[in-house]
Amino acid sequence: MSKRFAVVISDEFLRRLMPSLAPLGQQGLELSIIDVHRSFSQIRTLLNQNRPAGIITEWLPGTTEKLINLGYPTVIADTDSVYPGALSVDINDVAVGTTAAEYFLGAGYRNFAFVGLDCPYSKQRLDGFRRRLQRENLNCDFHEETEPINRHYIEIWKESSAALRRWLKSLPKPVAVFAAHDPLGRLVCEAGREAGILIPEELAVLGANNDEMVCALSHPPLSSVIIPWDRIGTAVSEWIRSLDKTPQRSPTPILFPPGGVNQRQSTTLLAVENEPLRRALQYLRDKFSEPISIGMMCRELHLSRRSVERCFEKHLQATPLEMLHRMRIERAKTMLVDTNQPVTLIAEKCGFSNGERLAVVFRNHTKMSPSKFRKSSQT
Repeated sequence: MSKRFAVVISDEFLRRLMPSLAPLGQQGLELSIIDVHRSFSQIRTLLNQNRPAGIITEWLPGTTEKLINLGYPTVIADTDSVYPGALSVDINDVAVGTTAAEYFLGAGYRNFAFVGLDCPYSKQRLDGFRRRLQRENLNCDFHEETEPINRHYIEIWKESSAALRRWLKSLPKPVAVFAAHDPLGRLVCEAGREAGILIPEELAVLGANNDEMVCALSHPPLSSVIIPWDRIGTAVSEWIRSLDKTPQRSPTPILFPPGGVNQRQSTTLLAVENEPLRRALQYLRDKFSEPISIGMMCRELHLSRRSVERCFEKHLQATPLEMLHRMRIERAKTMLVDTNQPVTLIAEKCGFSNGERLAVVFRNHTKMSPSKFRKSSQT
């Protein structure tokens, strides 16, 4: 079998997957890189010239289906749609939305909004965001942006966005806005500044994908949900190696959960006006990885436990212990996905007395055990 594979992909996806694909070159495999934004006739000509053993690509309307129809074994690295003869690998986009909601809820926000696009992953991220908020009897406003014709993901330039500015000004403040991806998050920051809205004091903005270049060039720098590109790239690499035996295709997509949130200056940790509640939330955020208790918190802050519990219930519809568990479980989920540390050590680093206690609380929050959650992120 040929040791040549064609990577038909965009610049940004090449950056994301290359750390996992690069070792293949050291193993004697040749990776031919073709820009997915070329015309399809050019892509087809290059593939016919190279005759690769398989194709690695990303989902792009009007191109993906044509590539699959050429008959090469194909893996698509960013879709949960199933195509005959191809393997789909993707992030769990509903879980991305859930992660964004959990982050904002933990900061005490009660006003929420979403900025999206007319595409599958945006709708899934909105679904996860909205469903998590609905569990707290909360809603979110929605604004859909129209992508400029021929603008690629990584591109951004100054342009008028009067409708977005008007919509942002109309939202109750402070408001937490989740954008479907980082370029949209950067656009929201730009529109907010132009509308005279303070970021993050009045408008907290969270993107997704954690693209370092996009987030760093945003003003202010953009917080973002972390996507495990290394795990997606590893799944692609394993698919390539499997072709030496037999083409491995899956009737269902391989989905990976997101990591946590990489916090930058576009979001603030706390968005509550009640001063005792803000102090309590800050205490929990600072010390959740330690073996603290709610009674200990109240003593150190010189607060009445009953008054604190009433504040949490009134403003957050949760008990202090529920908020503490939420913070610990979100950290545990990130460590389960991003590290190979044993559950007992993760429990200790997240403030639980032992692995059994972590397992009980984890199951109450996620409906699965820590080990099952970790396994689901690696399959």
